Amino acid sequence: MKRWLPIIFSALALAAPAASRQAEVGVIRIAGAIGPATADYIARAVNVAAAANHACLIIELDTPGGLLDSTKEIVQTFYASKVPTVVYVSPSGANAGSAGTFITLAADVAAMAPNTSIGAAHPVSIGTGGEQKTDEVMKQKLQNFASSYIESIAQKRGRNVEWARSAVVESQSITAEKALELKVIDLIADDRADLLEKLDGREVGEHTLRTAGARTVEIPMVLRERIFQLLWRPEVMLILMLVAIYGIIGELSNPGAILPGVLGAIALILVLYMSAILPVNIAGLALIGLALVLFIADIFAPTHGVLTFGGVVSFFLGAIMLFNRAEPGFRLSLAYIIPATILTAAFFMFVIGAGLKAQLRPIRAGKETMFGKVVPALSRIDENSGKVFIEGEYWNARSDSPVEAGQRVEIIGIDGLTLKVKPAPARPGGSGPASPLNR
Repeated sequence: MKRWLPIIFSALALAAPAASRQAEVGVIRIAGAIGPATADYIARAVNVAAAANHACLIIELDTPGGLLDSTKEIVQTFYASKVPTVVYVSPSGANAGSAGTFITLAADVAAMAPNTSIGAAHPVSIGTGGEQKTDEVMKQKLQNFASSYIESIAQKRGRNVEWARSAVVESQSITAEKALELKVIDLIADDRADLLEKLDGREVGEHTLRTAGARTVEIPMVLRERIFQLLWRPEVMLILMLVAIYGIIGELSNPGAILPGVLGAIALILVLYMSAILPVNIAGLALIGLALVLFIADIFAPTHGVLTFGGVVSFFLGAIMLFNRAEPGFRLSLAYIIPATILTAAFFMFVIGAGLKAQLRPIRAGKETMFGKVVPALSRIDENSGKVFIEGEYWNARSDSPVEAGQRVEIIGIDGLTLKVKPAPARPGGSGPASPLNR
């Protein structure tokens, strides 16, 4: 027995630090629409929590919905996670709508704060990226897919399959208290501390959660995720569209400025990239394009603002329709649409209008202004030589028809530093102004 004592004491010594170490729980916060950046953030957080040997990862959720492709990525991340995942719909008043319903049901543990809600997961409102299909066949296909998909999620996690299906087919939405009663979720917790207490001792697969008194570790977004989370918003896409429009047309109306054109080209590329992901309505884009055509046409056409008024209406309707079939989190607010419409109308009426009209005005400076002017010849002008005095300067001159000194000549062209002239018709009532040599 004595020879085993050193081994026992050594094992106890090694186990003591691990036993005394406080348990840790990873926590992330998802607020707003679900998009590609959200899916990347959750996937990275799962890996971080697993690498740090956290007891579980808590995803505090408040979302009106999001993109179906991103939602599927998050569900797959939950299924493959090596650390238990807990979706906690919070704080009070929060909602797990549409895509949030799929995400909540897919977690190992589904929890909600009091006075929160979950549901309304109709597939038509869940964007897949790109143009939304409106025909009945496509709607039915989306509904069938979404209903079967959410049923498989609920079945895998042992939750109410019938209610999950009704959330898609009938857009059912229920409170946290009703969700607990129907076994849609696992528990209701007042706050994060209460959640940790109620999770303690719960069996999740091969894991037994030890979360009572655990230390929470926030896993923040990295810079790249923050930037993309900011970009995947409809109001940002609208602003980028305006930058692209103002920059490119500003460069075309004032060639050589360079900076507006560069900024406009970058914004246009970002808009095209985002339009492949965000649920953009092609009819809205077409109306905005029509508005630009009307604005530009009114600059040249004598319509007294009629086309500009039509452009304002077209732009306003296009901005409203741009995301009108998307999730609530991907719809444009009038707080952005109205100022954008006014700013765009003002931009074309005053800035671009003034620039284009300035380009169409007659030239008032430079050599070209001398064409057609009549001046006296300072010396005999023939095909080889001669001189005139114009605008304070002496110029060499040539004429196919000889002109004597003092005769009036009309400037008809410029060849380098030599003016091409021809005899001017005699003025009635006089011989014309005297030349400098005769003064």
